[in-house]
Amino acid sequence: MSRDNIAALGAGRMGRGIAVAFAYAGHDVAVIDFKPRDNAAFDKLATDARDDIRRTLAMLARVGMFASDRIEPILARVRIVPEADAAAALRDATIVFEGVPEVVDLKREALARASAMAASETIIASTTSTILVDDLSRTVAHPERFLNAHWLNPAYLVPLVEVSPGKATDPAITARLKAVLESIGKVPVICAATPGYIVPRIQALAMNEAARMVEEGVASAGEIDKAIKYGFGFRFAVLGMLEFIDWGGGDILHYASRYLTGALNSERYAAPDIIGRNMEQGRIGLSTQQGFLDYAGMDVDAYRELRLKAFVELLKHFELARPPARD
Repeated sequence: MSRDNIAALGAGRMGRGIAVAFAYAGHDVAVIDFKPRDNAAFDKLATDARDDIRRTLAMLARVGMFASDRIEPILARVRIVPEADAAAALRDATIVFEGVPEVVDLKREALARASAMAASETIIASTTSTILVDDLSRTVAHPERFLNAHWLNPAYLVPLVEVSPGKATDPAITARLKAVLESIGKVPVICAATPGYIVPRIQALAMNEAARMVEEGVASAGEIDKAIKYGFGFRFAVLGMLEFIDWGGGDILHYASRYLTGALNSERYAAPDIIGRNMEQGRIGLSTQQGFLDYAGMDVDAYRELRLKAFVELLKHFELARPPARD
């Protein structure tokens, strides 16, 4: 895939993180300060942004991502652009990632201005974590090239990008952005335009439940975090959440949900209707070769062994893999 000219609209944490990700992959990136500032104020912002990006690259080099002699060549692909030069930078961009503060009116105003300056075929993606794509697209010129692309911080490390097209988004634009993200080592997933996307919606429940357990005195914060790291996180680093339901069996989740709902007197543990429907249809998981995923024709023993191998590699990572005891 050819190298794209990337524009990050906004010089904050998200814009800088996206700049690192694309510059690392060989793309030229314009980080655009979209606020009018005098020369002194912009010079300070530009210096701060470049220093921050350099520190990030230096940290990545220290932890073994690349040799330190690559820091300056990567940094050279990033330029910080003042508001006065935004139009020229946007005209040259093939993809624009908007990352202004999470205020609807600010985003609408920025997207209206940017889309008027950019070429009509330029892909424009908001990185909003909270605002639905169709609440923003009405201000975008040529809304068929607009969609949301939610990066998870730190953007330069977390592989996932949640891509959410709107009602007006051309499917070819979604496919094109997905391909570009994959080309720089990201793992894009396509999701409907709903509040919370996928990961924030799941993690909000998990984080609130962890805080609630501290509040209820179930365990200390340290013990809960240890349980999450070595149990919850350990398993879900290898198995997807729906894959895990199938692995253990949807019937287990069905009965566990009923018990927890009664024992803790809270409907927040109630299973959704799809769990009951799957049981009625015999879609239990691996044992029936049908669940949320389709295992028909799969060598289930080989599949299990592959997943177990990944668990062993994680044990080694955590330095918890031990040889068997000797008599």
